[in-house]
Amino acid sequence: MNRKLFIKFFHRSDGTAALEFAIIAPVFFLTVFSMIAYGIYLSAAHSVQQVSADAARAAVAGLSQPERQKLARDFIEQSMIKHPFINVEKFDIQVADDAVNPSQFTVTVKYDAADLPIWSLYSYAMPDKEIVGFSTIRLGGL
Repeated sequence: MNRKLFIKFFHRSDGTAALEFAIIAPVFFLTVFSMIAYGIYLSAAHSVQQVSADAARAAVAGLSQPERQKLARDFIEQSMIKHPFINVEKFDIQVADDAVNPSQFTVTVKYDAADLPIWSLYSYAMPDKEIVGFSTIRLGGL
């Protein structure tokens, strides 16, 4: 009788869906949360790059490096960034003339992304917590 009960137990399929869900669900949710986290991170990275390009275009009117620095900073402070995860106060803006080519300058925008909500999601390997975007502008046209 014991043997029949044992064989009957292993041929039942009542809980297979629950067992499969218990095996697959953690991997599935980890993948979904990773996709959400990377989407948020890439959106923030794109915004930082776009801000650096816009600040470089605004700074091109400056005649000296300090004036370009001020124009870039003023542009970023006055422009209202409509990004839900970007805090304007976390930007570090640097404008530097190119040492090799005096007819161009580079605007570098660093953003401390430590406050993004993605770091609390349990996901795969995440990128660096500092996002850097830069744009190089040539002075005087071609």
